[in-house]
Amino acid sequence: MAYQNKSMSVSPQRKMGRGKIEIKRIENTTNRQVTFCKRRNGLLKKAYELSVLCDAEVALIVFSSRGRLYEYANQSVKSTIERYKKASSDSSNIGSVSEANAQFYQQEAAKLRTQIETLQKGIRELLGDTVSSANTRELKGLETKLEKGISRIRSKKNELLFAEIEYMQKREIDLHNNNQLLRAKIAENERNQNMSLNMAGGGNYELMQQEQQQQPAAAFDSRNYFQVNALQPNHHQYQRQDPMALQLV
Repeated sequence: MAYQNKSMSVSPQRKMGRGKIEIKRIENTTNRQVTFCKRRNGLLKKAYELSVLCDAEVALIVFSSRGRLYEYANQSVKSTIERYKKASSDSSNIGSVSEANAQFYQQEAAKLRTQIETLQKGIRELLGDTVSSANTRELKGLETKLEKGISRIRSKKNELLFAEIEYMQKREIDLHNNNQLLRAKIAENERNQNMSLNMAGGGNYELMQQEQQQQPAAAFDSRNYFQVNALQPNHHQYQRQDPMALQLV
C-alpha cells in the first residue's frame, strides 16, 4: 500500500511534463544566450534535414543579438537570394502584365464595338432604312455615295468582262494553231502511208510495166515474121510444079 501510494503521488507530476513557454523576450542574459544557442542549432539541423529529405533548396541566415552571422545553404546563399529576387519580381510582373492586358483588351473591345455600330449604320443607310428620318442634305450625301459605289462596280465589271474576252480570243488563236498543226500532221501521215505502199508494191508495178512494154513488140515481131514468110517464095513448091507451067507464067 505504501508503494502504491508512492506511485500515485509521483504520477501526477510526471503527467504534467514540461509546461508551455510564453513566447516573449527573455530578460535574463544568460538564459537568453543559452536558449539562442539551442534554438539556433535545432533550426540549422531542421534546415539540413529539409534539404536532404525533400531535395529542396534551403538557405538560412541568422544574426545574433551581438551581430554575429550564422548561415546554412545546400547550394549557395547568394544564388538562393538571387533566385528569390527573380521569383518575386516575376510574380509582380505577372500581375502588372495581366492588368495591362485586361486594359488593352477592354480598349480594343470598345473600338470594335464602335466600328460595328458604324458599319451597321452604313448598311442601314444603303438599304434605305433611315430614309424616313433623313433630311435633304443627308439624302443628297447618300445619293452621292450610291452613285460612286455604282460607278466603281460598273468599272470593275467592265474590267472583268474585257479580261475574259481577251482570254477567250487568245484561247481561240491557240485552238486554231493547234488545229492547223493537227491537219499538217494528218497530211504528213497520209503521205508517209502512200510512200510506204508504193515502196511495198514497187517491184510488181515495174514488172507489170515491163510486160506491157514487151507484149506489143512480140506481137509486132510475130506479125512481121508472118508477113515476111508470106512474101518469100516457097522453093519446095516450085520444085514440085511443072517447069512448063513456070515458063508460061
